[in-house]
Amino acid sequence: MDRPGVGAAAVAAAAGSRTIAHVDMDAFYASVEIRDNPELEGLPVVVGGDPGKRGVIAAASYEARRYGVHSAMPSRTAVRLCPDLVFVPARHALYAEVSQQIRAILERFTPVIEPLALDEAFLDITSSGRLWGEAESIGRRIKDDIRNELDLTASVGIAPNKFVAKLASDLDKPDGLVVVAADAVQKLLDPLPVSRIWGVGKSGERRLRQLGITTIRDLREQPPCSLEDRFGVWGSHIWKLARGIDARPVVTDSEAKSISHETTFEQDIADREILTEVLLDLTEQVATRLRRHDRTAHTVNVKIRYGDFTTLTRAHSRDGSTNITREIWQTARALLNRALTERPDPVRLLGVGVSGFNEATEIQADLFDDSRDRQRELDSVADDVNRKFGARVLHRGAKRG
Repeated sequence: MDRPGVGAAAVAAAAGSRTIAHVDMDAFYASVEIRDNPELEGLPVVVGGDPGKRGVIAAASYEARRYGVHSAMPSRTAVRLCPDLVFVPARHALYAEVSQQIRAILERFTPVIEPLALDEAFLDITSSGRLWGEAESIGRRIKDDIRNELDLTASVGIAPNKFVAKLASDLDKPDGLVVVAADAVQKLLDPLPVSRIWGVGKSGERRLRQLGITTIRDLREQPPCSLEDRFGVWGSHIWKLARGIDARPVVTDSEAKSISHETTFEQDIADREILTEVLLDLTEQVATRLRRHDRTAHTVNVKIRYGDFTTLTRAHSRDGSTNITREIWQTARALLNRALTERPDPVRLLGVGVSGFNEATEIQADLFDDSRDRQRELDSVADDVNRKFGARVLHRGAKRG
């Protein structure tokens, strides 16, 4: 779907005349499970969780979402909303394997790829037109290759910058394609609700509504100084986004000074057990990417954003570098517990990251502790099994560390 429009020369200038694509797989975990078991087609499928315990939903099919079921929701709540839910065990190793297959497809079109998670990535396709044609053709080819080779659907947004590309990929889901030219950005943004702004959740939308701000146009017409006075840096940030201004480049793994994964919840979460389970999943993704690129890291950080826009970051630098999942997890969990003890309010966004990279050969050895060797071997075996068989044979429990 193309959306024409008028006006925003400043957008093209701020973005450096880039063409950015955001590729977002549709209900990724659930779609992989339905693909592998066609009998699930059309049913309200959720991945992960256990209705008989304090399980947490990892992903939900679009059929399940119609009942209000979403990721990070307690399983018991999900069952109350939809008694006919079909629960499927999570197979994160399989999803990681499929993610690599998707990455291989994306690399045909550009080497400048910034993964955000297993199921989404930014691509800088500014120079890809010489080989692949217009932006819309590139988007369609990406979607077609993913569908034909992996039997999965992706939604693609293409725009002059990251913010608009990510927003565009969500406008026509599932299986959407939205291309936004530089001179169409403002016309696209203006009528949308402020909740479409990256970083504006339900509580943010509620506070903006109290000021009479309900659409992106309302937001961009506000004096930026008044927004900054009321909301701080966040106010200035969302005002720029309302004008389609986002100059961030696409940063590849090889260029990145950190590796991180984060997730924004559809509803703020206060349950520490749920937050811990989500953090573990994010940590495993980060550690896997570290090992994939033969790197280790000194510093682990945890990022928490609350409903009032306050963002809390806690970091710890280890004595030696590591890419061992258990060690990163132990540090991340301690940081999370510390942060939640300081402020036990409901959380809107949770993330974990690592930085301070070394080559994997520089990992520090401990002559008096062979448990690290056992952990490295466990990670190596798990990674190898994942690559070969795509089955989640080894997975840590959040309570066990």
